[in-house]
Amino acid sequence: MNTPSEDYHALLARHDAMRLRRRILSPTGTEAEARRTVRPQAYDGTADQRLIGDCLALVGPLEGLIADLYRALFERHPYLRSLFPDSMAFQQAHLAEIFRYLIGNLHHTDEMIDTFAQLGRDHRKLGVRPAHFEAFEAALIEALRLRAGTQWTAVVEAAWLRMLRLAVSAMVSGADAAIAEPPSWDATVTAHEFRTPDLAVLRVRPHQPYAFAAGQYASLESPLLEQAWRPYYLARAPHPDGELEFHVRARGAGGVSDALVHHTRVGDTLRLGAPRGRLALPGHSPSADVLLIASGTGWAATKALLQQIDAERSRAHRVRLLLVDGAGEGMYDAAYLEAFGRGRTWLTLLPPTGPFTDQGLRNLCGMPEASGDTVQGHVFLALAPEVTASDATGAFAARLAAAGVPASHVLHDSSGVVPVSRPGHALEPAVTEVSTSTTRTGLLSA
Repeated sequence: MNTPSEDYHALLARHDAMRLRRRILSPTGTEAEARRTVRPQAYDGTADQRLIGDCLALVGPLEGLIADLYRALFERHPYLRSLFPDSMAFQQAHLAEIFRYLIGNLHHTDEMIDTFAQLGRDHRKLGVRPAHFEAFEAALIEALRLRAGTQWTAVVEAAWLRMLRLAVSAMVSGADAAIAEPPSWDATVTAHEFRTPDLAVLRVRPHQPYAFAAGQYASLESPLLEQAWRPYYLARAPHPDGELEFHVRARGAGGVSDALVHHTRVGDTLRLGAPRGRLALPGHSPSADVLLIASGTGWAATKALLQQIDAERSRAHRVRLLLVDGAGEGMYDAAYLEAFGRGRTWLTLLPPTGPFTDQGLRNLCGMPEASGDTVQGHVFLALAPEVTASDATGAFAARLAAAGVPASHVLHDSSGVVPVSRPGHALEPAVTEVSTSTTRTGLLSA
């Protein structure tokens, strides 16, 4: 007998199949779909950023606003509660970061739209539909009015609505663009190997083709924790056998990582979300140098990138690898790295060093001179979740930029959360940049 959740997702799958069939038979799509995919009109993100930033003290902290938002959402629409995990703590932290990203990047409208289009694609695995966003919008306005009281104004409310609707329209367009692909993929666990008492390497085989690029990550759901998703780097480049590899470290009892490490066995079925991430090899610069910097389970993305580079040797003539944790016994996959390095003269393993001075960072990136030089290759940062959550990825990228390394040459999965850029005004007293590799899923996600 199906559970209500299974029935709901089966109904959504049939609905998507009907929409896809209509799109195939009528390539221009329905009028309603065409309206949704139209690019938003000119939007003054800087002006709305200023208005919203000025009122944050009235409605903050964001965590409190979000708690009131979900309270209003579930009181008005109890059926939506089933789209979320039992514990809302992790989801509320997700949404706080989403709002920080959204407000902090309103002045980068095109980049923000692209980010939320990807979120919309990813949200399909949760069964989120446009009607849900309408309920979310109403709950947000109710929470804002409640917290601001008599100081709330129609002008500020309009700015919040424009911001939210811009993000939601991008998400709907992203979901529509991905309608030909599954909202999620079932995958069977084919191998489960402990490397340390709290770290396991999992191999899974998706039941349907799963297209991704080396360096990306995917969200996983365990049947033990429905609607709770956590992202993990794919630790293997695309391979003809279709198997995927994940490196998971348990971070306390009761979470998704704990379920995957300690309560998952060969033969179990997991669910995968769509692949995401910014660490894929650029399509240009076929002979450029590559510097890979990894720590902890961030090694997983680096491992996949090395395999991809090895398969396409013309893409780089020199690859240097820096493992922040070292390459000895502390590195859980040291045997693989040692075997991989044999005979591959294009790969250099750098000795751990630090703390890095600006000139040390320039030397690391192949910029020995104080001025007049440029970086020809790319730097990939794949740090462990416990490191990225403490803002080390964003801080490291910022230090590289300060040392003269062009930001366009540094690839990482940091969300780009920044303070509102008006002088003397911050988004909140302590806004930090948090890595997408360990957090963000979206407005209505779990």
